[in-house]
Amino acid sequence: MDFYRNNANLKWVILAVSVLISIGSIYFTEILVDELKQREKDQVNLFARALEYTGNSTHNDILFIQEEIINKNISIPILHTDQKGNILFYKNIEVDKTWPAAKLKSFLQSELSEMKETYPPIAIILRDPSTHEEFGKQYVYYKNSFLLTQLTAYPYIQLFVISIFGFISYLAFNYSRTAEQNQVWVGLTKETAHQLGTPLSSLMAWIEVLRDDPQIRNKGIVEELEKDIRKLQVVTERFSSIGSTPALKNENILQVVNRVVGYLQPRVSSKIKFEVYALSETIQAMVHPPLFEWVLENLCKNAVDAMGSTGTIAIKILRGNDYKVFIDVSDTGKGISKTLLPNVFKPGFTTKKRGWGLGLTLAKRIIEMYHDGRIFVKSSEENAGTTFRIELKSA
Repeated sequence: MDFYRNNANLKWVILAVSVLISIGSIYFTEILVDELKQREKDQVNLFARALEYTGNSTHNDILFIQEEIINKNISIPILHTDQKGNILFYKNIEVDKTWPAAKLKSFLQSELSEMKETYPPIAIILRDPSTHEEFGKQYVYYKNSFLLTQLTAYPYIQLFVISIFGFISYLAFNYSRTAEQNQVWVGLTKETAHQLGTPLSSLMAWIEVLRDDPQIRNKGIVEELEKDIRKLQVVTERFSSIGSTPALKNENILQVVNRVVGYLQPRVSSKIKFEVYALSETIQAMVHPPLFEWVLENLCKNAVDAMGSTGTIAIKILRGNDYKVFIDVSDTGKGISKTLLPNVFKPGFTTKKRGWGLGLTLAKRIIEMYHDGRIFVKSSEENAGTTFRIELKSA
């Protein structure tokens, strides 16, 4: 029970750890990307200085520089332009050799525009070899290599893949856990219904024996025992209905509520008052009476426990929009604190010293799974009372 109660906190812990791992992955990747960017910048700067040297020098080592520096760049896309922006040559830019000159020029101009927005150009100073007087400039433009582009996008792609995998794993975990819970619920209820069958048969036989006893026959004992046996039969039917698809019927909700109140009133404190209100005596909804009455009994019994020995339970039946019927069950008990409201319908939640905390969980499953409706805490105020609302569909 503690696992389910702390499940929300566990999810937040897992989420926080995942966020920290993601931030760490992006941070260290950014460091690596910055180092690689600086290295590529240095390589392009060396490339530009080599071009500058070969353009201004008459020495015999130009061929060495051409082969060992300029031609060694096989990854960083580069455009070499004159002072007016005319492209002199390009390197490491994929083009189709069958393109006409106009298309090639247009493509290279678009690459040049992209490079201008990416990094500032590196200037090449042109000087007269004999006088070393500057007479012009050229520029080297560049952008990230394909490897650097991949590395920049890698952490985000990685996080995307991990997120998808985590989401699928979460769904699979939730589905398997829900299926396991369903099996436990169904097995528990079916076994309970089976176990109730034998003592019920025995009690019915004893009723016949008591009916034949003249000293007991006219004292009303047999009749009261028969009421309790009929109630046990209803409980057995309820347990048997869990796990199968119950047949919903169009029932008069006021009559169903009155049956529940009529059964509970003599079995609780005389200081507990039941009040039933209905906008119309003909409001109907699609319900499975044994299971729906079980939900109402659970809510009313919880209300009695919350109020103690005195108080009022008010049940209001309303007709809403979109073919909906609302049943509000209110009490004048101690209420539920706001911090506990998210856990009200979770297995194991209870404010009582005794009990398994399964009543409201079963009520939620019955309303939402079998009746395709909703049940929730409409309002609750400490030391003032609580109101539960049930939403059903009318025919």
